[in-house]
Amino acid sequence: MEAATRSYQIGRATGLDHDCFPIRLWHKAKRLGVWNPQEIDFERDRRDWTQLNADEQDVLLRLSSLFLAGEESVTLDLLPLLLTLAREGRLEEEIYLTSFLFEEAKHVEVFQRFMEEVARPRQDLSGFQGESYRELFQQRLPQALNRLLEDPSPQAQARASVTYNLVVEGVVAETGYHAYHSALSRRGVLPAMQQAIRLVKRDESRHLAYGVFLLSRLVAEHGDPVWEIIQDEMSELLPFALGIVEEVFAAYREPPFQLDLDEFLDYASGQFQARIHRIDQARGLPPEEVFRQGAED
Repeated sequence: MEAATRSYQIGRATGLDHDCFPIRLWHKAKRLGVWNPQEIDFERDRRDWTQLNADEQDVLLRLSSLFLAGEESVTLDLLPLLLTLAREGRLEEEIYLTSFLFEEAKHVEVFQRFMEEVARPRQDLSGFQGESYRELFQQRLPQALNRLLEDPSPQAQARASVTYNLVVEGVVAETGYHAYHSALSRRGVLPAMQQAIRLVKRDESRHLAYGVFLLSRLVAEHGDPVWEIIQDEMSELLPFALGIVEEVFAAYREPPFQLDLDEFLDYASGQFQARIHRIDQARGLPPEEVFRQGAED
């Protein structure tokens, strides 16, 4: 039996499309995403940590532990999406996703450094994971991504991207960044952690932009069947995202750093609405237009 001959895109006259959105994200990742978690200096943060009260330490430990577990989850769960797009021959998108995976791995490293060098927890961090968190990160996220190994359909891709990009990154993580900023900048403490969060958020903004692009492309290519999946999946998962916020606040009689539950629920809901609105704009657009103009967020 003769082996099939593969036709390589790079060998054709067209080569890579450097004007398309995924490659523009790739070029951004090369400029902005190459930072080293080992170079962040946590010395001042270690001193600041000892000046925080017990609840302030606890909420930062809680938040950081949820991020650490979440970053590990998304690092482990991304590969089926990358494989699916590679099998479809979407070279530009696969090239960008190699930086995506690299960046998620760095995020695991920087949160682990904070734990080991600043917070130094003495308890089992899994105790910070509430019911909504476990359902989203331990059940829904791996199920949606791993399903692609058996079902690479546009509908399955949409479910995976909604779970990963829009809900985990676009609602849960973005709300977490807002919490770090509100707590740390208000008090002027933990400057290295503030720096780390800015770098992580900058990486994640590209990840989120890719997710919005991917879902927009799927809607442009496949129409209402995919759009309905996106709406249904977002509506089904939003209660878990909001539940995670409520679980964090439920641990305290008086929220540390004067954080306000309603503010963060409103913020999370606003992120949800912004993502849905952005993807809705792709309905009826030619797929090639989405591929080129992308989904800057």
